[in-house]
Amino acid sequence: MAELTTLESLLEMGFDRNRAEKAVANTGNQGIEQAMDWLMEHENDPDIDEPYVPPVGNILGGEDDSQPSTGQPTLADTAEGQETAGGDSSYIEDTDGVKRPLTEDEKREQVKRLEELMRVKQAERRERERAEEVEREKQRRRQGQELQQIRQKLQDDDMKKLADQRRREKMEDKLARQRVKEKIARDREERAQKFGGGGPLNTATSSQPAEASPSSPTSQGPPPTKKEYDESRIQVRLLDGSTITTVFKAQEPLAAVRVYVQMNGNTPEGQDFTLLSPYPRHVYTDLDMEKPLKELGLVPSAVLVVTKK
Repeated sequence: MAELTTLESLLEMGFDRNRAEKAVANTGNQGIEQAMDWLMEHENDPDIDEPYVPPVGNILGGEDDSQPSTGQPTLADTAEGQETAGGDSSYIEDTDGVKRPLTEDEKREQVKRLEELMRVKQAERRERERAEEVEREKQRRRQGQELQQIRQKLQDDDMKKLADQRRREKMEDKLARQRVKEKIARDREERAQKFGGGGPLNTATSSQPAEASPSSPTSQGPPPTKKEYDESRIQVRLLDGSTITTVFKAQEPLAAVRVYVQMNGNTPEGQDFTLLSPYPRHVYTDLDMEKPLKELGLVPSAVLVVTKK
């Protein structure tokens, strides 16, 4: 029964027989501590509960019994080694050097000592696993923080690019409006220089008949000439019903009125619109935008209405 000593101890501690047999065989029956260590290290193996089958070549009495085998040791093989080394724990050597079987009390004490050893080893293993879990959690948190920092940096870069793009768009829009204003100012100045020079001459010419009339009170002067207007007061009714009013030169194109509405009206940005006269109703086309206000009959004053295209 020597080969069952360690096995019996494991069975008394509550281990399953199949697992106990595997532990004894795989540790070469070197003692209860080695068997307990093997059980705790392999308790989560997927094949731990598969039936233990010793290698065919190591079955005592087989044809290959005389040949050495490198396979898994059997209980009989490991028991033989333990018996040779004097490792039978079910016997105790007395003072005369004679081995005697353990008593029941001694066996219980031995099992109790082994159970205490198993509890210590299990506690050490739990502590080791807890430390490993803590280290894994620290690693996971570090990786999470690094990932969050990367995401925040990417988000900040995207926001910065978007802000830069908006600033560029606003600057371009501001420059475009400024160019339109400067063009309108230049056009007004050029028209004033072009058409304003004939004003004094016309005034002097028209004053001559007035000076001659006293010398000939009985003579009838020429019929009065139609007054020429060089400005036009335009009132524009916007899409929301509100109105804006300003004065343009009579020779300015209708496009100047459109630009003025774009810059000073409350028309939504990007909203395309056109102008029309309500009485008589006339919708102005793109060709009309290049014609002077005087040619379109919008002098000396007119009311225009903004409509969506």
